[in-house]
Amino acid sequence: MIQIRPIAFARVTISSSRTGPARTGEIHRVTGETDVHIALDLDGTGRCQVATGVPFLDHMLHQLASHGLLDLEITARGDTHIDDHHTNEDVGIALGQALAQALADRRGIRRFGHFLAPLDEALVQVALDCSGRPHLSYDLAIPAQRIGTYDTELVREFFVAVANNAGLTLHIRQLAGVNSHHIVEACFKAFSRALNQAVEIDPRRGGAVPSSKGVLERAGAGGNPAVGD
Repeated sequence: MIQIRPIAFARVTISSSRTGPARTGEIHRVTGETDVHIALDLDGTGRCQVATGVPFLDHMLHQLASHGLLDLEITARGDTHIDDHHTNEDVGIALGQALAQALADRRGIRRFGHFLAPLDEALVQVALDCSGRPHLSYDLAIPAQRIGTYDTELVREFFVAVANNAGLTLHIRQLAGVNSHHIVEACFKAFSRALNQAVEIDPRRGGAVPSSKGVLERAGAGGNPAVGD
């Protein structure tokens, strides 16, 4: 078991002109392998403070904040002397939990998001539904085993963790691409923009839950989600 020192967590001051309730989430997850602290604001401007100890993951999380217009703070300490797997996965878990917390019962949101992101020769499609029913369909063919020191198998593990803990139905498809960095970055950019669409407040809903059933499953709440809503 590793010894983890307490995190000095610096709060970003968020200014917003919104009139509704704050849509924020904050999670502090501690295990024998990692210590992860995440705070996010769905109605942010893309401000980002990230230090996970995994440089490529930090780079991708900056894409999430910038293109998803989330205000995002993440500090993580983990057993990266072994490898990046535990930190990568636990950051994804905590991020998903913070998203679920910020969305609450998901009233008023558009719910669905879809985006095609090009990055030079790479083209990645992401479609998602803030349904409360976790699912991931993942179709990236990343040629390289590593980008810098980052194991590219961890991209899928990150999105599994996010989808399961945020309650997202998430489809990721690669339509083109040969450069590993371009493929992964296009994926994160497409996810960011699709998420931004899905969590946006739809004024025509008047604060109603975006489901014909009148309710969406809460991530981690258990139960037997119904199909066809």
